[in-house]
Amino acid sequence: MNTISRTLTGILMIILGLFLIVISFFNAYFILIYGIPIFIIGIFIFFNKKEDDIEEIKFKGGKNKK
Repeated sequence: MNTISRTLTGILMIILGLFLIVISFFNAYFILIYGIPIFIIGIFIFFNKKEDDIEEIKFKGGKNKK
């Protein structure tokens, strides 16, 4: 994911998670089962900066020696 899509997805999931958490206090508490994981995943997506880093391949032995 690039920066824009990661930011948008993270923010939308955080907002949806918070919305479900608030709604669960007024309607039914089982909605927390959905709200809390969506909120946590949204935070993880929003703050994950190492996803776009590409690691260099290091060859050790085998046919692909360079």
